[in-house]
Amino acid sequence: MNTPVAGPGTLAEQILRGVGGAENIESLTHCATRLRFQLHDGAKADTAALDALGGVMATVPQSGDRLQIVIGGAVARVYSEIMNLPSMAGGGTAGPKSDADVKAAMRAKSRGRYAWVDNFFEYLSDSFRPLMGVLLGSSLIIAIASVLDALGVVDFRAADKSATWVFVDAMWRSVLYFLPVMVAYNAAKKLKIDPWVGAAVMAAVMTPNFTGMLNPKSGIPGITCTTNGTLGTQECVAHVFGLPMQLNDYGGQVFVPLLMVAVLALVYKGLQRIFPETVHLVFVPFFSMLIMIPITAFLIGPMGVWAGNGLGSGLSWLNGNAPIVFAIMIPLLYPFLVPLGLHWPLNALMLVNINTLGYDFIQGPMGAWNFACFGATAGVLLLSIRHREKEMRQTSVGALAAGLLGGISEPSLYGIHLRFKRIYPRMLVGCLVGGVIVGVLGGVDTKAFAFTSLLTIPVFSPMGTYAIAITASFFVSMALVYFSDFRTPQERAEANAERDAAEAAARGEAVAADDRELVTVGATATAEGASGTASASASASGSAFTSTPAAGAPASSAARPVELAAPVAGRVVDLDEVGDPVFASRALGEGVGIEPADGRIVAPVDGELIIVAATGHAFGIRTADGVEVLIHVGIDTVKMKGEGFDVRAEAGRQVSVGDLLAEVDLDAVRAAEHPTVTLMTVTNTADLTSVEPHTGRTGSGEGVAHGW
Repeated sequence: MNTPVAGPGTLAEQILRGVGGAENIESLTHCATRLRFQLHDGAKADTAALDALGGVMATVPQSGDRLQIVIGGAVARVYSEIMNLPSMAGGGTAGPKSDADVKAAMRAKSRGRYAWVDNFFEYLSDSFRPLMGVLLGSSLIIAIASVLDALGVVDFRAADKSATWVFVDAMWRSVLYFLPVMVAYNAAKKLKIDPWVGAAVMAAVMTPNFTGMLNPKSGIPGITCTTNGTLGTQECVAHVFGLPMQLNDYGGQVFVPLLMVAVLALVYKGLQRIFPETVHLVFVPFFSMLIMIPITAFLIGPMGVWAGNGLGSGLSWLNGNAPIVFAIMIPLLYPFLVPLGLHWPLNALMLVNINTLGYDFIQGPMGAWNFACFGATAGVLLLSIRHREKEMRQTSVGALAAGLLGGISEPSLYGIHLRFKRIYPRMLVGCLVGGVIVGVLGGVDTKAFAFTSLLTIPVFSPMGTYAIAITASFFVSMALVYFSDFRTPQERAEANAERDAAEAAARGEAVAADDRELVTVGATATAEGASGTASASASASGSAFTSTPAAGAPASSAARPVELAAPVAGRVVDLDEVGDPVFASRALGEGVGIEPADGRIVAPVDGELIIVAATGHAFGIRTADGVEVLIHVGIDTVKMKGEGFDVRAEAGRQVSVGDLLAEVDLDAVRAAEHPTVTLMTVTNTADLTSVEPHTGRTGSGEGVAHGW
């Protein structure tokens, strides 16, 4: 029995009803033009009703309860809308794959050699990514305060600040101080346990009851305090249940919650297996807190602090015995210390150095790391402008402002760098360059505790050495990120394709809203055999397509024919012969199929490459006259997940006739039992008066206008 599609709702909601609801979806993916459903029961899909939907070009039922729905250029947007529907959040009976799950599977082959390294960075990234908004907000408050500090309006290190500036401190310290609780919440969500349990465990060691024991004058019996001779910090121990417990202020720590939640996940899931599901709500959180709060207070928390203090003592020894090595090591260590929160004890060491020596030797080399970090962010900003990535542009602008003005690296680190593994190696080169300059030129000191920003350059001495080092760090990292990209080629192609689909959908919605008829200028479209250097000067008599301008098109359009050269050398066949019902139905426009003679796929026309499928099997080009051309290599080759496809172009660039788009291993396509026929269609055929294919001939492969 088919599920009715009729009824109110968006196209995504109507499609979901048409396939039998979320509970009937086993998995959902998409390629360049189609939604690909794997259903539990294909008979529940109402294909007739789906075909009648506006925005659906065609439906193609397949064996094995598979169903393809042809959407066209807006497929990425429709796919995203379907996956974001509330009914899909429940996962159905077997759980449809999420967008993240599908992308993770597609990119699995591009992961690092060691899976645990990838998982570790994903754990860090997902624990901090949701905090970007508040981190950036607090960082910008710090940036403004730093400007006022540099201008002498207020001294943020003064002990007698007014209530106004104490309140300003509270505005940004709220995020940084309670960061461990927020991180614990997100980390617990990442590991699929109750996030509130993770937050509650971390909050227990940050309550006034706990931190109040750090005051030796509190009058609480059983507390003893000593002073660390190296760091100058106070260490207190409380005797709880007859056992010694080291007391620490965990405000701002992130290593502790990350480690705590990893242990909590084992305890929590173990308790779920022990107790019946009917009493999980009561006993699993109860015993998790009962076990983990003491473990955190007695063991995990002190371990994190010991690690940081030990690191600080070691660096102090290294600077005294091998200052050049120290200057190089500091900027190379910081990119790994900051994500773990192990850099916080170094702040205490910086203050101790200033109070005892009159200067600090850590902040100078540290500036090389900060500016390498900011340079990498600048590279991402330039690429986001180039590729029209709105979200990444906004993130990088805010992160760069917080960095250059406030010396705050967290927005860059957590919002960008930990999300893209390609950034770290390039950023480390900038760190190395800056560190070498500081070391070779004799080191950099400062007599003040300062955020390493543009505004605090004058507090470092020698200022020239410091300025040269941070400038080199910044521009080296920026250049490496910009010229080699922070995304892999596959990720870049996917991101650009999604961007173009979203932009195309937005343009289409704007036209519909204004109730205007879309008129595309075009006269002829010609496909010629070519292996790599096709000519665009083919005569109309040798064309594979002949189209007449749409009614109402400018008269001048007839004088500007659009000629399509073949994207690959081979014999041209009619779409009815290609064996794909979607292309044969002309749902994706009029066109031709080409039985390829080789695997070189080239641009058939001048224009903008608006779509590059992540798997390399499909490309979309829009000409200056608005003719939209789709090149699809093989049938169902999306299932090969990019194997055998070597993509040589990226979406967003201008291409000319004959430019190489990809090299395809046709033997690999055949071995995967997919037809190799390459399809080329004019997807906006409906906007032209006519498109007439010329088939049954063979291109010469020489790039000259030979008719078929």
